[in-house]
Amino acid sequence: MTTPPLRQRGRIAAAVGGLAVAALTVTLAVPAAAAGSTLQAAAAETGRYFGTAIAANRLSDTTYSTIANREFNMITAENEMKMDATEPSQNQFNYSSGDRIVSWARQNGKQVRGHALAWHSQQPGWMQNMSGTALRNAMLNHVTQVATHYRGQIHSWDVVNEAFADGGSGGRRDSNLQRTGNDWIEAAFRAARAADPAAKLCYNDYNTDNWSHAKTQGVYNMVRDFKSRGVPIDCVGFQAHFNSGNPVPSNYDTTLRNFAALGVDVQITELDIEGSGSSQAQQYQGVVQACLSVARCTGITVWGVRDSDSWRASGTPLLFDGSGNKKAAYTSVLNALNAGGTTTPDPTTPPPTTPPPTTPPPTTPPPTTGGSCTATYSEGQKWGDRFNGTVTIRANTNISGWSSTVTVSSPQRIIATWSGSPTWDSSGNVMTMRPSGSGALSAGQTASFGFTVQHNGNWRWPAVTCTAS
Repeated sequence: MTTPPLRQRGRIAAAVGGLAVAALTVTLAVPAAAAGSTLQAAAAETGRYFGTAIAANRLSDTTYSTIANREFNMITAENEMKMDATEPSQNQFNYSSGDRIVSWARQNGKQVRGHALAWHSQQPGWMQNMSGTALRNAMLNHVTQVATHYRGQIHSWDVVNEAFADGGSGGRRDSNLQRTGNDWIEAAFRAARAADPAAKLCYNDYNTDNWSHAKTQGVYNMVRDFKSRGVPIDCVGFQAHFNSGNPVPSNYDTTLRNFAALGVDVQITELDIEGSGSSQAQQYQGVVQACLSVARCTGITVWGVRDSDSWRASGTPLLFDGSGNKKAAYTSVLNALNAGGTTTPDPTTPPPTTPPPTTPPPTTPPPTTGGSCTATYSEGQKWGDRFNGTVTIRANTNISGWSSTVTVSSPQRIIATWSGSPTWDSSGNVMTMRPSGSGALSAGQTASFGFTVQHNGNWRWPAVTCTAS
């Protein structure tokens, strides 16, 4: 789909939800009659897209598909193009659900963001048990095969997703992919470029919104290094999952602008903001205005159509309610888009990096060993009232099985688990996780499970142990 040329608009001055966007002066005003009546039309007037994540099994819902078709012109497959969906068995690829979404999008004149080629999470089971050279080769084959299948149909690919750790280190996340060598991200980008030269290649992550955070700086330094060495990276995706405990930071536009100064596009890729009413509307408005203030912020994608479709449904985080009605947040976004963007070039000389906060969050606890296996905890997504954690079990020798204990501190409670079979002690503070199937691992192999902690005001990370059999 060809978007209209960027139109220069009038003066913007905004300070919304704690997010200050500087006043920007441009030369021509667009008549009120030219205002877009839908999100995609209003965004196109500024040369940007406005997209959403789609689930293939919801396309038969007429309300869902009607809103998606009317309002959005960039489509991301919510889960259907991830590693476990596209290569459920090694070298046996299944594109049926992804193809359905791509076909629907293209038939309706929309573009497609590919999500995601390489990720430590949602790997198929066969890949989770691989390591070293075998895993590296399997990952590169996956990137090549999937990007080749969709060659010429993808606007932007999230080539690598969520590879940096939370916390104060600003370093890489420990994962089976990271353990194949620190150059694995670069290798994935080079493979994606060879497979689909026309697609924009993006790195995508969460909790990278605040310019002063160590994780943001870590990603920034990687992108700067890639650009200096000619590694093919075209864009950086900011997931932008916000709520009252993690609101839009006041320096959000600074973050976008500083990454753009490296010579990459910036895209808001998974936007959702928990809340309701005017507070939620102001937060959404602030995000849109931040994007509009940066010439290389090329588009915004919200992660779902209606609140009831969201992975955070209880937080009512989207622009349409469960019945498909427009919310106050929708109106604030549409008005912000129709107020216009900027054609002011982004700076070409990157600013010096900002040091990490002087009081960083705690570092990841050291691994604990139970003789022939090691348990390592890593923090995942965080919200105002809860956080996700992952425990990776690594076999030090050949083992026939394992169990792991996860101990949380009162008043914390584990409220959800995945990739294992849990039991709890009488206090409810100690969970013992065992594999759902065989726990046999060869020396050096890993398995992982995850859980969500309702923290109730206590952010202390759980203690984890491993026992092998």
